[in-house]
Amino acid sequence: MSPLTLGVLYGIVTIVVMCSGMPIAFALGAVATGFMYFFMPASSLDTVTQNVYEEIASVTLLSIPLFILKGAAIGKSPAGRDLYSAIHAWLNRVPGGLGIANVFACALFAAMAGSSPATCSAIGSAGIPEMRRRGYSPGFAAGIIAAGGTLGILLPPSITMILYAVASEQSLGRLFLAGVGPGVLLVILFAGYAVHRARKEYRIAHAVYSQGGVKSAYLDDEHFTLAQKVEMLPRVLPFLILLIGVMIALYGGFATPSETAGLGALLAIVLIAVVYRMWRPRELMPFLNSTIKESCMLLLIIGMSLLYSYVMSYLHISQSAAQWVVALHLSKWLLLAVILLMVIVLGFFLPPVSIILMTAPIILPPLREAGFDLIWFGVVMTVVMEMGLIHPPVGLNLFVIKNIAPDIPLSDVIKGTLPFLLLMFLAIILLCLFPGIATGLPDMLMGVR
Repeated sequence: MSPLTLGVLYGIVTIVVMCSGMPIAFALGAVATGFMYFFMPASSLDTVTQNVYEEIASVTLLSIPLFILKGAAIGKSPAGRDLYSAIHAWLNRVPGGLGIANVFACALFAAMAGSSPATCSAIGSAGIPEMRRRGYSPGFAAGIIAAGGTLGILLPPSITMILYAVASEQSLGRLFLAGVGPGVLLVILFAGYAVHRARKEYRIAHAVYSQGGVKSAYLDDEHFTLAQKVEMLPRVLPFLILLIGVMIALYGGFATPSETAGLGALLAIVLIAVVYRMWRPRELMPFLNSTIKESCMLLLIIGMSLLYSYVMSYLHISQSAAQWVVALHLSKWLLLAVILLMVIVLGFFLPPVSIILMTAPIILPPLREAGFDLIWFGVVMTVVMEMGLIHPPVGLNLFVIKNIAPDIPLSDVIKGTLPFLLLMFLAIILLCLFPGIATGLPDMLMGVR
């Protein structure tokens, strides 16, 4: 059987098994083991556990549970709520300030937690009720939190980027730096839309009220004194200092990513104990339980995905697929468009972790051959996968928001995210036209490669 025929069979079997409802990790492991049994030497089955262990026994991957612990400590404490409240107080006089506060809070929390669902949950639990109480439409309130939460996989320390660095054998530090510029770009685009949408909703509310209708909470003038604003800072500043300290340790060359993750997790727990007096075992157990569950789930998916990729490589499926793509002689940008379209389609069904580890052996060689910078592509691919977090049918963030605000219809949540999908698409176009948005910072701080 030719490698391409094997590849088609491999893909069909994978889709069928995943559609059966089997968890992703077990589906990938079952397909890989089945093909090892039928198409590889019998002795290869004896090495399954060894292969999985060797793939996940990576110092780089060690940073994943440590960053998750850091995010859990912050996300399951009142830190997220306090961060949101402080930003809201300082921006409440700006048109659409509450929407901007949500975007900024999501960005800062994402930079501390590195997780999209954790960002949605922590900021959304406070942000959505506050926006609705002040007259914002439910769809807009849900959409801005769902979109802001996607920044968790783009801004460092992004777990998704850690996996891309492993799969593509690229510098993790350079990749983290490359995510900063696009992250700031998305924050600006989201905040700009928040101002536009808030002004539109304000005009509608004012028109209704002037014609004798009900006065919307939009029209209430809330004011914070300078003393109230300053009073909110002491609880927020320690976590901002933690964020800055971790970034300096990582990018200043003082610590490796794994050491930085360990330092960040330890300091986050210390800050939780000092600021919120949460130091008793029963108060720390939710952090630890959440970390263990999420880490085990991710590492199991990673291990099985890498076994899946190993089988693809052994059977020459990935190499043949890459050669087939190259043989199409597509133009450079058409090749990129086809690959990103494939990532979008996969985003309908798979989380970013699986997309990266399953597609990297196939798509990276043709992209390298076409002359694309794989650091730049990693950022573009991450933005595309961000879109997958807020579009149906899988859209993880949609269901996180639905869990936070169960009274908002899912159709309204989806409609609320559509403008942000367009803004992400605009960001991808800008990254293609001006690649320096992603590559400028790493080149400036780490030197041009």
